[in-house]
Amino acid sequence: MANLPSPALPRSRDLTPGRSVIGWPVRLLLAAVVAVANIGGALIVFVLGAWVLPTGGLADPGRARVVNVLLFAGYLVVCVPLGFVWGSLRFRLGRTARRDPERRIRHLVLYGPLRIVTILATLWIGAVVLFGLFNLRFSPRLAMQIAETITIGGIATCSLSYLLTERILRGAASRVLSRTPPRQRRFVPGVLVRAVLFWTLGTAVPVGGLLLAGIATLVFGDVTAERLAVMVLAIGGSALLAGVLTTLGAARATSDPVVAVRRAMQRVEQGDFDVRVPVYDNTELGRLQAGFNTMAEGLAERERIRDLFGRHVGHEVARAAAASDGVELGGEVRRVAVLFVDLVGSTAMAAQRPPTEVVGVLNAFFAVVVEVVERHGGWINKFEGDAALAVFGAPNHLPDAAGCALAAGRELAERLAEELPDLTAGIGVSAGDAVAGNVGDVRRYEYTVIGDPVNEAARLTELAKTAPGGVVASGAAVSLASGREAERWRVEDSVVLRGRTEATLVAVPAPAG
Repeated sequence: MANLPSPALPRSRDLTPGRSVIGWPVRLLLAAVVAVANIGGALIVFVLGAWVLPTGGLADPGRARVVNVLLFAGYLVVCVPLGFVWGSLRFRLGRTARRDPERRIRHLVLYGPLRIVTILATLWIGAVVLFGLFNLRFSPRLAMQIAETITIGGIATCSLSYLLTERILRGAASRVLSRTPPRQRRFVPGVLVRAVLFWTLGTAVPVGGLLLAGIATLVFGDVTAERLAVMVLAIGGSALLAGVLTTLGAARATSDPVVAVRRAMQRVEQGDFDVRVPVYDNTELGRLQAGFNTMAEGLAERERIRDLFGRHVGHEVARAAAASDGVELGGEVRRVAVLFVDLVGSTAMAAQRPPTEVVGVLNAFFAVVVEVVERHGGWINKFEGDAALAVFGAPNHLPDAAGCALAAGRELAERLAEELPDLTAGIGVSAGDAVAGNVGDVRRYEYTVIGDPVNEAARLTELAKTAPGGVVASGAAVSLASGREAERWRVEDSVVLRGRTEATLVAVPAPAG
């Protein structure tokens, strides 16, 4: 029963009185499985009563057996179609379904196994009464033995039928429970009570029947050793079979939801936050399934917010903020490298082109900037109109922040010339000590870098707009870079940048070769 038909629940416009809440495939499967289980149980009970139990000194055992065979056949002929019709009616909507259709469908589906077992228990009780009274004419002892055997067989078979019905209706239960979280209801046993109950019905009761057979043998003393051995083997074998089937079904009813949650948790550990488990149990296990789905939804929402947060402020800053215990304004002195890139002629472009076209151009420009900066271990601190400020070495430490920034500047100049030849940009790179931390107010703040390297990079960008290649760096950045990257640059001039009093060494990429 691993792949059961999916029960199609009726839609609101189809809630006519008399309509079943489960589809034909599930109804047929349910009828077939329950019929096989109960007919099989009835045959076992009949064989035990007719050929295994002692006859109790009947004058004509053969006649009693023949009469009981005919009675058994007639009862099956009546009860099988009656059970089918009665069971079908128990899943049909009443005239009050339109008042609260979802509640009515939910009630019919979740209590479906109990409704089926109620029908079966009624038919088995009818068999106890009928066969007990009928066999009084032959012997009170025979009537008592047959009534006890039918009772024990009926209890075991009803227990197994409940488990089978519950499993078949899982699809329908998952649909109704997906609309409303499961909650503990009256007359629906929890996991512990369910386990004890099914052990009692599936194992203790059949074994109790074996004990009753032994007691009867001691009391009446008319059973031969051979007949006693046959009784023990037959009743014991039936008890083992019923116990195994019922215990296995109860164990699967408990383990299946747990296994489904465990597998879903493995997918969550692998980063799949969209996984969900079907909720088909109305006990603690159903609340476990629903709780996992709520947790997965929360994790997915948190991941989405973290991703959006990272896109706004940078993933490094987002991870640092998530790892911190609270908001702390201010910062610390860090050795960082800064890359500033500014587009040339954006004001004229905005005046000559439609706004949507300008935005498209800027997005294409910034896409290259972000890709190159992140490739070299930096992050975009902010976008300023047609310019971008990238930081290397804060908040996460970078062993060669200056070298990474210089390499990013060279590659960015080459990529922009190749991919966006119609655009011209200036790129400035600087490095040194700066304060990195949260600036603003506890109600609204941002992580940023403040210090001379930032100002110097911005001024170098203005110089780079007219420099060959469009990228320049400070001599300080080249001196702080690793030897391999520093060799790719050469200092060409010393310039007093705007707003500064001291000259700055200016370096440009060295020619290849």
